[in-house]
Amino acid sequence: MKRFGTEGRLYPEDNYIVPRTKETSDFIDRIKQGKYIVLFAPRQTGKTTFFRLALDALTTEDLTYFPIQLNFEEYEDSTAADFYRGLSEDICDEIETVFQGRGAAPSEALIDFLAKAEITDHRAMRRFFAQLARLLELHYGIKQKIVLLIDEFDAIPRDAVTGFLRSLRHIYLSGKMRCPHSVGIVGVKNIIQLNYDRSISPFNIQDEFHLPNFTLEQVQELLGQYTEEVGQGFAPEVVTSIHKQTAGQPVLVNRLAQILTQEMDIPKTETIALEHWTVAHTRLLHNRNTNIVHLTTNIRKDARFEKILMRITAQDDGVPFNPHDEIIDELATYGVISKGADGLCDVANPIYLYAILQAFKPTVNGLEEAYFPEDNLMGFRTYLTDIGQIAMEPLLDNFRNFITRVGFRILQVPQTPRESVGRHLLLSYLDQFVQAVGGSMYLEVHTGRGRIDILIMHNTRKYIVETKIWRGEIRYQVGKQQLAAYLTSEGATEGYYVVFDHRQKPEPRVEREEVVGMTIRSYVIPVVQEVPSSI
Repeated sequence: MKRFGTEGRLYPEDNYIVPRTKETSDFIDRIKQGKYIVLFAPRQTGKTTFFRLALDALTTEDLTYFPIQLNFEEYEDSTAADFYRGLSEDICDEIETVFQGRGAAPSEALIDFLAKAEITDHRAMRRFFAQLARLLELHYGIKQKIVLLIDEFDAIPRDAVTGFLRSLRHIYLSGKMRCPHSVGIVGVKNIIQLNYDRSISPFNIQDEFHLPNFTLEQVQELLGQYTEEVGQGFAPEVVTSIHKQTAGQPVLVNRLAQILTQEMDIPKTETIALEHWTVAHTRLLHNRNTNIVHLTTNIRKDARFEKILMRITAQDDGVPFNPHDEIIDELATYGVISKGADGLCDVANPIYLYAILQAFKPTVNGLEEAYFPEDNLMGFRTYLTDIGQIAMEPLLDNFRNFITRVGFRILQVPQTPRESVGRHLLLSYLDQFVQAVGGSMYLEVHTGRGRIDILIMHNTRKYIVETKIWRGEIRYQVGKQQLAAYLTSEGATEGYYVVFDHRQKPEPRVEREEVVGMTIRSYVIPVVQEVPSSI
């Protein structure tokens, strides 16, 4: 039985894999045209699996293409001399592997050449490939088109990168009959980021290839492979939720599928339903996960990352996606943000947004003891009704009163930007609540800037809270319309709108009204701006 894979390269005989037929056809066409292709994308986005399967498909159906697949990961701390020495050995090993895979043996001349081959620098590498092309043509009687695929390219030693790329450029410009015929470079950092001396790029002949996240249809196809093999189906809303929360990020999609099919012990005779999905989603958010660890490690590398990420989540006007800005470029390289259709920065998916907000909020904010008034003896369970439903109005009323009770102490929450402190506290408050009552919570991100929706699931019921920062009366009213539209799309009839007012003279409000047929309870909650004077 196959499995959903999250641990590096996937194999068709062992794993469920999205075929990516359109992208594969595009990649193969570029190889046939002799393109020198680059793909730089965050780790765990399926780059290696895609490129190797696509190259395998081409070289299996057409033996005139000779694949040499390399990985530079081991050379990150090497000298240029050690790198080229290892490169020579790796290339020779790969050539032997290709012959073995074809059930053939290299000619004596080729064996002798490989035994004596020494690549000492980038010029020797260029001459090596020229001689290799001649010997392969003599062996097969027809010209072999060598396709060089290099994974983890950005681990190449700093003192080797410029010469290496210049030699590839020299080969590319030498004419149509060249060796390698086509090159695929795969990594995280792009050529500009690797060009350490910031001079003119030594590789301005590159053909950039974009490998997108899974579409909803591809997620359906991936999960459908499991259903066809095992017989267990997924409810349509589960498939939709997986795609919406991950935005099709390949490892996150596969990880959720792993939890649902391999770790939750759901009887195979049962359809995987929405209540199963909420449990899997909660496990993904709260258990250690390599992909999320990479994310949080990267965003903590630079203190400036927090500031711009909080602006992206808080600003109604958004933050322009400027690839020439060093911070935005790095966050995009790590896969934390992407360019939205409107040209503004988007957090890559709702799961990452949740992880970002959690990463920048303190584990203990120092205000937990003030969550409840003195006469509350049951804690969060006070806000469950007799029939086990969430009493959202009293729950949020208490949060509003909590902010009033703590007053200026809100400014003493450690490591929290002032503009974000209200949202951080609400997220912590609701997070502790759902854990106390056995519910689950996840975030939704919309194109409306500065807007985050919190969706709580408890006993198969949805409770939706939209949060914003006060940006004026007009935007306050527009936010109600946005929430009403979202409630309609989720099949809900009532929602909750929490707006944090950071003005020097805030205007607290609590309103309940009908908006486009939806019941909305709105809160405008003042957030103290400064510690009161002791004089």
